[in-house]
Amino acid sequence: MTTTAERTKNPTGVAGRVAALAAPLFGGTLPVRVRAWDGSQSGPDDAPTVVISSPDALRRLVARPGELGLAQAYVTGELDLEGDLLDGLRRVWSSARAGRTRKPGPGDVVAAVRLAGELGVLGLPPAPPASQARLRGRLHSPRRDRDAIAHHYDLSNEFYSLILDPHMAYSCGYWTSDVPGYGVEDAQRDKLDLVCRKLGLEPGSRLLDIGCGWGSLSLYAAEHFGARVVGVTISAEQKAFIDQRVAERGLGDRVEVRLQDYRDVPETGFDAVSSIEMGEHVGDQQYPVYTRVIHDRLRPGGRALVQQMSRRTRPGGGPFIEAFIAPDMSMRPVGETVALIEDAGLEVRDVHSLREHYVRTVQAWYDTFEANWDKVVAMVGEEVGRVWRLYLVGGALAFEEGRMGVDQLLAVRRGSNGESGMPAVRR
Repeated sequence: MTTTAERTKNPTGVAGRVAALAAPLFGGTLPVRVRAWDGSQSGPDDAPTVVISSPDALRRLVARPGELGLAQAYVTGELDLEGDLLDGLRRVWSSARAGRTRKPGPGDVVAAVRLAGELGVLGLPPAPPASQARLRGRLHSPRRDRDAIAHHYDLSNEFYSLILDPHMAYSCGYWTSDVPGYGVEDAQRDKLDLVCRKLGLEPGSRLLDIGCGWGSLSLYAAEHFGARVVGVTISAEQKAFIDQRVAERGLGDRVEVRLQDYRDVPETGFDAVSSIEMGEHVGDQQYPVYTRVIHDRLRPGGRALVQQMSRRTRPGGGPFIEAFIAPDMSMRPVGETVALIEDAGLEVRDVHSLREHYVRTVQAWYDTFEANWDKVVAMVGEEVGRVWRLYLVGGALAFEEGRMGVDQLLAVRRGSNGESGMPAVRR
């Protein structure tokens, strides 16, 4: 009987040869098993199985080694993972954390091209998947920003309802309890309440909600704190959804939602400005404009709360997210964002990390998504469904392992004499 070690040492078939090529990238031992279209298998018997069902998967990987090529092959179904996707990716990242992995180098690419030729699959890669973004125009121009937001958010409000809680809050929740029955809807309510309290909202307060999403914060601030809210979004789908909820709840005198770029808001003198996980879409060059807009729209003594994701080791959102989910996304270390906010003339009062809360939030979204899988496929097709499955699983792991973070940054616009308007002791 041939052992796993012998199959790795003397690889046969497509799977054995691919495994032998990939194993050095993982310190000599693959964290997954490989099965190829010719029926061959290789790798640990007790590991999740990666299925390469088409030579096109190898063509993509030769052309785009690393994350993007793997993502393209996965979303098209040319490459799949049997068993639990989260467990399989967790094993790969566990190897990375242990220092056993390395990125493909020039020699690996040459070896992959040689192997593709020997297997008879060398050739031009297939066209990018239909679900991959195709943007044109100057980076972070208003038109390109609208196209980027439309790619991500205009799948339909019904699609997002198959993932999100009834608040339709598409941002990290704040999990304040472990009692049975406490779930993502409660965590989102507690997040919205936390934001409103940090901003010091009270009846009659004027709030500008930049990037208001599906209106979860705008509606909550008006309903529960009596605030008068202007929410801005550049997604027509989102505006239509909020307008309907405003009408249903009789909040037309307190909530105005505009299809408007944040740079075009003319009013000033707001008591508070909120921007919940929108700053990641602004871009590095436009971020000083963004923070200056926040500063200039506030009255002296007004408060701003920016909830934003961070990434310590690499700018941007990563090849997969930028190609399929959020084109032109930009993340940076939280300290750099703090400095940019202060450069705009705002005083940062605290930084509240919610990283662990995002692990629970994304896991809840993923569970809801999987429970609605058949509806997702019927609505947007299997390819887009696979994009979102990979996105949710990858996001959960990124926050779980600390490769990404998320923080609430509370800042004030000081008055002429330096007064902040903040209480000496906060509740």
